[in-house]
Amino acid sequence: MDKNGYTEITPNNRLLSLNLREVIAYKDLIYMYVKRDIVTMYKQTILGPLWFVIQPILTTVMFMFVFGNLAGISTDGIPGPLFYFAGIILWNYFADCLNKTSGTFTTNQNVFGKVYFPRLVVPISVTISNLVKFFIQFAIFLIIYIVYAFKGVGITPNWYAFLFPLLVIMSAGLALGFGIIFSSMTTKYRDLTFLLQFGVQLWMYATPVIYPLSTMPADKQWIFQLNPMTSIIETFKYGAIGSGVFSWGWLLYSLIFMIITLLLGTIIFNKVEKDFMDTV
Repeated sequence: MDKNGYTEITPNNRLLSLNLREVIAYKDLIYMYVKRDIVTMYKQTILGPLWFVIQPILTTVMFMFVFGNLAGISTDGIPGPLFYFAGIILWNYFADCLNKTSGTFTTNQNVFGKVYFPRLVVPISVTISNLVKFFIQFAIFLIIYIVYAFKGVGITPNWYAFLFPLLVIMSAGLALGFGIIFSSMTTKYRDLTFLLQFGVQLWMYATPVIYPLSTMPADKQWIFQLNPMTSIIETFKYGAIGSGVFSWGWLLYSLIFMIITLLLGTIIFNKVEKDFMDTV
């Protein structure tokens, strides 16, 4: 603030700075955005939050019919509902966060043009609010898990299940990193919005959500593991239900990939932030 009582807001000139101290200072705004996302998402719907449950259940049923019955794709001896749900909950969280964060800078342009606050508040709030939907779906997974456990189905959880919080953080970090990159680039190239929507759908088929990685030829598995989401979902399946391919090396690769993606997203965002309101 100068001697006349004016405060000058200047863009961040450090490409690798997320300015987290300022973001934390706006924690009340993050809470407001999170509350808004949760309350308004299904406010005018008949079933409301039940869609959090209906969507993954219907998706699982469709996967069981198409890929399990018609295509005959193996589930490594794991019951279909349990196998597919284990992949769907993490993938849905990643995909939802990516799709929503990628459009925050264009969909919120009117707000950004009128009042100042750290722009990262919006994509961060999206990743947090989607956790509510994620944990509701995870609760459904636990119910399915307990039912099959009482039936005596060969489910063999192990200590790697304790990596679950790390897997959620990695999924959120990847979605946030890619979302920041796309949200920054779509200020100039709107075609990327359509490319992303189509790309996320294809990305799922390159991730072992509907098939186990073990069904792939051993000498070709590394191609699928180049996908950073592969080791995340495979690790969760391996730890929770004892089915999957686990590797500390590939999990470390996904972690490094997430960090690099966040750093790259930070650089691109800080470059675009200086004049994105002129091009959005």
